[in-house]
Amino acid sequence: MKKNMGSTDRISRIIFAIVIGILYFTKAIEGTAALILLAFAIVFLITSFISFCPLYLPFGLSTRKKKE
Repeated sequence: MKKNMGSTDRISRIIFAIVIGILYFTKAIEGTAALILLAFAIVFLITSFISFCPLYLPFGLSTRKKKE
C-alpha cells in the first residue's frame, strides 16, 4: 500500500472520529444513524493511522505533498 493521505487529511479524520465518539457515548446520537456514524469513525481512524485511503486509489487521488 502506497501512502496517499497527507497530514491535514489524517488530522481531520481523527478529529471527526473523536467528535462522533463523543456524540455517541454522550447519547447525543442514537439508533441506526449512530451506529453508521460510529462505523465511519472507526474506518476513518484506521485509514488515518495507516495513511492510506482505498477510495482514493481508483480515482488516483492523493493528499500528500509532492516531493520535488
